[in-house]
Amino acid sequence: MTVEGTVSGLEERVAGRAWMVRLDPADRGGTAVRVSCGRPGCAPQVLPSAAVGRTAAVAHLATHLRAASGPRPEAYCACRAEDCHTHVRTDGPRDRAPASRCGGPVVLAVINDRQGRWWRALECCARCAAAHPSAKVVATAPAAGPAPAAAGSPAGGARAAAPRPPAQIGPQFSHAASAPAPVPEGVPAARPPRPRRKRRSGKIAQRIVPFDLHPVALREELIELGDLFRAYQQRPEPDLVELSELHSRKAKAFRTWAEVTGETELRLEAERAEQAAAAALLQHQQRTGQSPAGDGQVTSRLLPGLTQWDHARAILAHVAEHTPVPGAEARLLAVLLTLRSALTGTGNLVGQDVRGLPLTDPEELIGRLVESGWLSFPGTVEELLASRPESPTPITIPSLMPGEDGPGPFVFGRKTRPKLSGWAQRVVGDKKLRKKRTGADVRLLALALAVRTSADGRLGADGEGVEVEPLAAWCCVEPEGLEALVEQLTVADWLTDAEFTADGLLRGRLTERVLPVSCPLA
Repeated sequence: MTVEGTVSGLEERVAGRAWMVRLDPADRGGTAVRVSCGRPGCAPQVLPSAAVGRTAAVAHLATHLRAASGPRPEAYCACRAEDCHTHVRTDGPRDRAPASRCGGPVVLAVINDRQGRWWRALECCARCAAAHPSAKVVATAPAAGPAPAAAGSPAGGARAAAPRPPAQIGPQFSHAASAPAPVPEGVPAARPPRPRRKRRSGKIAQRIVPFDLHPVALREELIELGDLFRAYQQRPEPDLVELSELHSRKAKAFRTWAEVTGETELRLEAERAEQAAAAALLQHQQRTGQSPAGDGQVTSRLLPGLTQWDHARAILAHVAEHTPVPGAEARLLAVLLTLRSALTGTGNLVGQDVRGLPLTDPEELIGRLVESGWLSFPGTVEELLASRPESPTPITIPSLMPGEDGPGPFVFGRKTRPKLSGWAQRVVGDKKLRKKRTGADVRLLALALAVRTSADGRLGADGEGVEVEPLAAWCCVEPEGLEALVEQLTVADWLTDAEFTADGLLRGRLTERVLPVSCPLA
């Protein structure tokens, strides 16, 4: 068959149908959109947002597809004259592209752009539909006989008398279509669309895992950890053992990530994850009463959390640096007043709170704190000492008040402050310490040792002991005088197995009865 005969045959076929539904901005700078259709009689619609517009556009196109008849076997591609992938110009004018480039049955397909701005329905062959990556076939035309041969073509009558079934060339988009037959010789086979490789994406610790991160095993581990952390946040009840394991895996993965990329921040994130893993495990042990030493002991602590233990140590350190009046009694009173007004610099105080402390002359001591400007309150000292719980005296410590540029020295919550205050009063007001009439320096030593133990009550983080000089400075005594204070704590059944080492350490263990008020070092 000559090219002229082929073109003549195509001209006797009907042109494929095609129409488009578009989504365009309705006004500059606004969110409204205009939905327009290429079919005659369809008036544009103005809708308030792109999401609503997309829904309306898809529904409008679906209505046309349901109302339209199926694809016609005698139709040629609606995109044949528009230079699609299969209708490229080889030799001759654009409108005389070889018909042999088409293949397969006629289908009714829908294509759209990735941004969701237009949707186009068209009648075309299966090969042309395959050339569009976004094409979705709605219907497939039944098989039909070949196009009539051109006039004057040799053997035209023989071909009309013995029609041959159409070849199913290229990918079939309909599940009802038969399996594709071999491609006839001389007709190029359709190139199937290249499958897109889906790359798994993920995010962990507010960081997007790079898609090109190698090794691939590290990338998969980071993505999986991010998913596991998000799933853990949806749990109705916490599982601190699982959380500790997740943080341990995160620390290992971030350390490897830091080695691959050389980023210092990733290494720091790994260190924070290690600390979080240790804290979660320790908190689990404290909540369940498990001892890290594995001796089966159960301890229910007054302050059950690692964070609260750190807050207790922070308050004692702040008082040591900011007590305006020297002496153990002034420091012990400063601890009480600081805990009463830690968050806002203001609080309430009654006379019994002060009289319950081992103070030689509380009236004179409070007067010195007021004269130094560290403490203020309305009325006189006598009125403060006579105040009762139903009418407490408001006090103010200016150094604890939040400034204009941020909060005060402490950042724990309002519910934490009374817990810390109750913990300190429980320590300094211990029944046996009161019965032995211990002084303020002994009570300060009890506070210091309570926040410097291991989980099983041994002094020091790992039971290695506590340095003597800082302890003596906190208790406002000379290092030589610390031994007498330790002896008083031992007699009061607060401390046992106490000994001073040659390298300046105090070793020992808190007794079983005072373990609930201890704040172990992590």
